[in-house]
Amino acid sequence: MADNITQLDTLFLRNLPLMDVRAPVEFVKGAFPAAVNLPLMNDDERQQVGACYKKRGQESAIALGHQLVCGSIKAERIAAWQHFANQHPHGVLYCFRGGLRSQITQQWLFAETGLDYPRVHGGYKAMRQFLLDTLAQALQQTQFTVVGGLTGCGKTEVIAQLANSLDLEDHANHRGSSFGKRTSQQPAQIDFENRLCIDILKKRAAGIGHFVLEDEGRFIGRCALPLALHQQMQSYPLVWLEDSLENRMQRILHTYVVEQSADFEARHGAETGFAIFSEGLLSSLANISKRLGGDRYQSLLKIMQSALHAQHHKGAFALHLGWIEPLLSDYFDPMYRYQREQKSLRVQYAGAQAEIIDFLRHTSKVPI
Repeated sequence: MADNITQLDTLFLRNLPLMDVRAPVEFVKGAFPAAVNLPLMNDDERQQVGACYKKRGQESAIALGHQLVCGSIKAERIAAWQHFANQHPHGVLYCFRGGLRSQITQQWLFAETGLDYPRVHGGYKAMRQFLLDTLAQALQQTQFTVVGGLTGCGKTEVIAQLANSLDLEDHANHRGSSFGKRTSQQPAQIDFENRLCIDILKKRAAGIGHFVLEDEGRFIGRCALPLALHQQMQSYPLVWLEDSLENRMQRILHTYVVEQSADFEARHGAETGFAIFSEGLLSSLANISKRLGGDRYQSLLKIMQSALHAQHHKGAFALHLGWIEPLLSDYFDPMYRYQREQKSLRVQYAGAQAEIIDFLRHTSKVPI
């Protein structure tokens, strides 16, 4: 049989295809970007085998597993593994701990098809721990700089132009603000963490020892930053991105209205997409209504409703500036300026976008 894979960094640095033979319920809770779920047992079968193991021990549990996965069911699963192995001859397979399930999968695949497919020593658990260790080592061994600034100043644009950045919002599939929901779902928490850790692993392997992050709260949508990272971000050096109110308003209009509505319409069709977009925008405003106060919320709500009506019936976007401007001036800006004052001792540099990018490239010693 093929040797077990023990060099876990190779799996992620080379983007090796991964056959995950855990049950679907395990896969949904957390997996890796290159993984495909082709389970040895489905959720119901796994539950039965687990209950048997607790009551009657391993031998009985294995026997029950063979009874449940036999005949045409077994043939279908082997055929799926064979197809994956043929499509990805350099891939690997794994179960939770690299134990019985991956061993059985490997043995059945070889016995029925002659394909000798390697499995990961230690399985998902070892791979997951390796990635968590990767993050912990980076926090100890590398430098970090945080990019802050008022809402709409283009922090994400700065991050996108730096080879040594970690795009937290991209990994979380969320724009990071109260209005940041995207058309597609956010990843599970473990998937978010895995994506971030793999990004760090690849960049460190490329020689990067100084990372740039956007200033974020603990949560990006429903994805929580790893606690150790978030805690250390509160002491990292900070650069402050500056831009005019007019530029910030236009950037928010384009990102959160023009671009976002187009994304929803492309995904769901014009009418349904616009309806989903509108509902999401109104819901985002409602989510901060208590912090806005009743009168201010009602005023902004009326403006937003009028703007959505004009957008839908006339294709006009300008009325959205009527709620964007006061939301920035009266709500977000005072909050972020207060945070800026609290972080003033950490601010290394402040400037416009091009100046910030030049400063970060120089201090990080990363080529364009």
